[in-house]
Amino acid sequence: MPALSPDALKEQLARSPLAPLYVVYGEEALLALEAADTLRASARQAGYLEREVLTVEGGHFDWSRLRDAMSSVSLFASLKLLEIRIPGGKPGVDGAEALQQLAAQPPQDTITLIQLPRLDKAQQKAKWFAALEKHAVLVEARPVGRSELPAWISRRLKAQGQSVAHDSAAFFADRVEGNLLAAKQEIDKLALLYPKGELSLADIRDAVANVARFDVFHLSESWLAGDAARATRMLDGLEAEGEAPVLVLWSFTEDVRMLIKLGRGLKDGRQVRDMAGELRLWGDKQKLAAPAVQRIGPRRLTDALATCARIDRQIKGVEQGDAWHSLKRLAASLAAR
Repeated sequence: MPALSPDALKEQLARSPLAPLYVVYGEEALLALEAADTLRASARQAGYLEREVLTVEGGHFDWSRLRDAMSSVSLFASLKLLEIRIPGGKPGVDGAEALQQLAAQPPQDTITLIQLPRLDKAQQKAKWFAALEKHAVLVEARPVGRSELPAWISRRLKAQGQSVAHDSAAFFADRVEGNLLAAKQEIDKLALLYPKGELSLADIRDAVANVARFDVFHLSESWLAGDAARATRMLDGLEAEGEAPVLVLWSFTEDVRMLIKLGRGLKDGRQVRDMAGELRLWGDKQKLAAPAVQRIGPRRLTDALATCARIDRQIKGVEQGDAWHSLKRLAASLAAR
């Protein structure tokens, strides 16, 4: 069974009885926390009034505590919520065995919630996670991408009786991109500042702080999509946050080379999906790459690679010019339609 989103978990809990075992994992801490809170509230409402929390830190956790928790009988309540937190995502040999046993035979009269961070592919293929995947309800807290963020904001506002037009939601998203916790705080603030109903763009401008944080590994998505304004805004943010220009340049260089190789492959009749592994094309980048190749063209990509070499010399101080200014000009050139 594929992992649910936190929103899908709410819908499932509203229409179905509680399952004995849940696993909440993923990169977006706010959504993982909210999913766990939703499950706790449903468990309390269903009469699971006792709560026991086990936190696995480092490699010294005594996994016999889990076996004791699974077999213990409460003196105060017949139903229990058992939480197992593994912030490092690695249960170790003993923990892997204990989790497989738990998945195969979850304790009676108990709802068990296992909380994990983002897991890489190797962790998701491990036997202990495969056992949980087979028997548990999985909830994955994925990051909210920039393209999804305006709709996410609108849904949150709607839940508190407020709404915004599309352009206002987009402006809001620009101010909070990459910082979902701050986005939630800004949404909560709007409920305090304004009554229910539609909020104007002026309301959003006046109330929502600019708390966006940018990740160099998502930078390419902006210029691949032809969004020069967003690419420039992200570079401004990375510069203001003190990001090393050499890392930003590496991102540009790798993706320009990727597009050149992709263009050659497409010319030879290959399909994008067949080249995804060797070119490390995943997620949104896989959808954006082929249109970007067609839009930019081989000559501009070759010129961009030469520009990357010149910016490298600027960073090293052997050629005149401001590297950040050159990076922004490069982004605008690659994003141009």
